[in-house]
Amino acid sequence: MERYRLRHSLYRGGLSGELTRELFERGHAVAVLPYDPQRDMVVLLEQFRIGALAMPGGPWLVEIVAGMIEPGEDVETVARREAMEEAGAELGCLHFICDYLVSPGGTSERISLYCAEIDSRGLGGIHGLAEEHEDIRVEVVSFDTAWQLLQQGEINSASPIIALQWLARERCRTNSPFHQVGKGL
Repeated sequence: MERYRLRHSLYRGGLSGELTRELFERGHAVAVLPYDPQRDMVVLLEQFRIGALAMPGGPWLVEIVAGMIEPGEDVETVARREAMEEAGAELGCLHFICDYLVSPGGTSERISLYCAEIDSRGLGGIHGLAEEHEDIRVEVVSFDTAWQLLQQGEINSASPIIALQWLARERCRTNSPFHQVGKGL
């Protein structure tokens, strides 16, 4: 945590009064939605998240592959490593979706979000690194099932929501590598 005392420019001109703000410096992360365009399947993870402890459905969240980027690491390298550690998945081509700020009112964390082409055959099961105390359930589901989970509120963290919405759009675009003929929402 860092505490800042600052002033900033105002839209109406001039400067604000002095403000005090606290900022949690967590670092930056990458998140990836593994997608099999041949089978129209996505890989979803379920794991315990302390930040969701008070959520009505409990702290086990349906998410996508993600990991922290250490200083000097390449985003794509981290994405590929995390996909193997968390889901046993070898990523093909990565498609950039966006960079977004997680909660800019209190943290500097930025997530680089991707969708990656995969072959989903044989994926699933329990994964994660013991030394990181990871206990990750991996499921391969149809895009339609994932979309239904999103619509029902079963998926409620930002990365999978944004990635699935992006993929829904891409599946409808005829010039997209993810275009699904005759598929819709």
